Amino acid sequence: MTKKIEAILREEALDPVKDALKAIGIVGMNVFEVRGHGRQGGIELSWRGTSYQMDLIPKYQLNIVLSDHNVEKAIDAIIGAARTGKEGDGIIFVYPVDDVVRVRTGERGREALMYPDDIDVRSSTKAGGK
Repeated sequence: MTKKIEAILREEALDPVKDALKAIGIVGMNVFEVRGHGRQGGIELSWRGTSYQMDLIPKYQLNIVLSDHNVEKAIDAIIGAARTGKEGDGIIFVYPVDDVVRVRTGERGREALMYPDDIDVRSSTKAGGK
C-alpha cells in the first residue's frame, strides 16, 4: 500500500532534493537535522596546523510517506539531485507502512496521503482519471 522513504543527505543537497521532489509532485515531507557518519567514519579537519577527526557530520534526514508505485520515481529524484559521486552523498532507506490516518479528517490509506496536485493526482489526471 504505502512506503516510507528515509533519506540521509548532505546539508547542501537538501534544497535541490526538495525542488526535485516538488517537480514530480511530492509535496509532503518532514526534515530533521541529524549528525552521523557512514562507511567513511567521518572526516579529518585541520585548523591552525592541528588536525582532528570529526566523526559526527551534520546531515539532513528527509522522510516521505507515499504510494508504492511512486517509490522509484522519488528515489530517482533524490539520487539525481543529491549525487556528487563523493563519499558522504547519503543513503536511502525504504520501509513498509501499515496504515496512514489523517488526524483532521479521519481519512485512511491512500486518501490520507493525497494533496492537491500531488504525484498521485498528476498520475491519475494523465491517465484520464479525475
